[in-house]
Amino acid sequence: MVLLGGVLVGLGWVTNAYANSLPKLYTGTVLSGIGGGLVYGGALGNALKWFPDHRGLVAGLTAAGYGVGAALTIVPIAQMIQVRGYASAFVPFGLVQGLVVMGLALLLRAPRPGEVPAIRRQRVPQTTHNSRPTQMLTTPLFWLLYAMFTLMATGGLMATAQLASMAKDYQIADVPVTLGGLTLAALPFALAIDRVLNGLTRPFFGWILDRLGRENTMGIAFSLEGTGSIVLLLSAHNSVAFVILSGVVFFVWGEIYSLFPAICSDLFGQQYATANYGLLYTAKGTTALLAPLSAWIVTMTGSRVGVFLTGASFDLIAVALAIWVLKPMRRRLLSHVR
Repeated sequence: MVLLGGVLVGLGWVTNAYANSLPKLYTGTVLSGIGGGLVYGGALGNALKWFPDHRGLVAGLTAAGYGVGAALTIVPIAQMIQVRGYASAFVPFGLVQGLVVMGLALLLRAPRPGEVPAIRRQRVPQTTHNSRPTQMLTTPLFWLLYAMFTLMATGGLMATAQLASMAKDYQIADVPVTLGGLTLAALPFALAIDRVLNGLTRPFFGWILDRLGRENTMGIAFSLEGTGSIVLLLSAHNSVAFVILSGVVFFVWGEIYSLFPAICSDLFGQQYATANYGLLYTAKGTTALLAPLSAWIVTMTGSRVGVFLTGASFDLIAVALAIWVLKPMRRRLLSHVR
């Protein structure tokens, strides 16, 4: 499956490089999206099977590849596009990443019986029952997780989607900012830092997950994201604050990609971890459909205040669901099926 994903990713990028019509552009994008989903879901689900006692951390480390990969390639791709055109950038980068994924796919395998040691002491309660995807879909817990994933992903995306427009409106996009001895224009500086922090947050909060518990970590991270969005709105006129606070928002937003796969395996078992989390991960697709809500709010109100307030309210709703709904429901489920 991962090998096929590598083929589709490379093919999709090459297709986009030579797209001269919307149907070709859509075709390349669909191929890339399917390929990326196969690679992401397959690698993450397999990692959860190997390390059931460190699910938060291993999910975070695996998911960090998305954020870190973007951080490492965004500058060279942008420079190559500027100098030689997008086709010259898409072809080599598409082929290289496709070939790398295909080569690594040959080394990937699930654990054999006896290769994963039994967990003597569970830090985080988890089931030993393996629910099939069809069984999982009938449980209220799955749909609660789906709603929370959608709320968190939508709230974060609504805020981050406004960064470029906000920087231009406040006329700080090209203002030089110096942090840690590095000087860049505010907007590209923010975008670079955001990608790095969006990658680092996943193993960091994954590590926290395995120690403080799933719902407690949710409460902390979701609250920080809501607060960060509001403070960013209030301070965006300052170029330094814009760079730092946008990084904070990205940092606490990216943890959902380590948190939800871990808790999904906790509740529904590891045998069908890839398929089960794949279904839960479709909430990201739902989020993509809701993302234009931010543009609609700006159009209707003429201000970005409503966007950030809406996103922050989604975050706080998710906090309440995690602490007062998810936690008792998870306890009841595990007391019956463990």
